[in-house]
Amino acid sequence: MMADIPPQDPIEKQVWDQLRLCYDYEIPVNIVELGLIYGVTFTDLPEGKQATIQMTFTSPMCPMGDVIKKDIERRVSAIPHVRKVLIEIVWDPPWDQTRMSEAAKLQLGLM
Repeated sequence: MMADIPPQDPIEKQVWDQLRLCYDYEIPVNIVELGLIYGVTFTDLPEGKQATIQMTFTSPMCPMGDVIKKDIERRVSAIPHVRKVLIEIVWDPPWDQTRMSEAAKLQLGLM
């Protein structure tokens, strides 16, 4: 899981911190611990950085998908020097419970 790699860049750390504040509102666990974030990359822009977030959902039919994406965009775009947020939805590899952190599994009673 990409979230296990500690970010080296202060902006990247801030992005991961903001992602940990985003929840799938049907599941009381943040999207990082759920394993929905596959990666975060940055592109330099003339006026700052673009954060590209590769993520998935627990299901292609996730009714909260648009709400989660808007929450991510709102939180990450508020970080100084982040001028653009691009969310790429990834379906391969498909999400399953093995992508969840141990803390998330414990919280959901799966361990």
